[in-house]
Amino acid sequence: MTVDWLRTIAFEQRSTSQGPTIEGVLVRPLITHLDGRGDVIELWSEGWLGDGVARTRHVYQSATDVGVIKAWHLHEAHTDQFTCTRGKLQVIVADTRENSPTFGHVNSFVLGTQRPLLIQIPPGLIHGWKALAPPEAIVVNFQTHTYDAADEYKFPWDSVLEWVWEPRNG
Repeated sequence: MTVDWLRTIAFEQRSTSQGPTIEGVLVRPLITHLDGRGDVIELWSEGWLGDGVARTRHVYQSATDVGVIKAWHLHEAHTDQFTCTRGKLQVIVADTRENSPTFGHVNSFVLGTQRPLLIQIPPGLIHGWKALAPPEAIVVNFQTHTYDAADEYKFPWDSVLEWVWEPRNG
């Protein structure tokens, strides 16, 4: 896969108001327990495996400064499953699997401390995120495989889909 090939795809942004439109993408609302002392958010549970959430083999945390876009990348083997535990994040997922019935679909999700979600992104989908609120966005990723740099394919953030990022004023 090359940037030139990515530029040939007729990407079409689809509404996610009824959930993701890309085959294999899963979005799970996370439960927040509030009391007078603070809150607890459930991030991942083995009990969710029956709901389609994948088994976790590697977990990491990443910080993204406000306004920064971390994109584009995809994986051939592993599935990303992540949430934003601080700040606000826009996540973009685009289907680049030529044999997929949702090839070319683009989904955008906004999540964060006010809207905690777990987003599951299977192999073969380019994806990235932008931190929308100060001071930064903290992402926790529950991957299905231990990290392997050979399984991460990166492309410049502005090589495709530069029109998808929020905010859009007007």
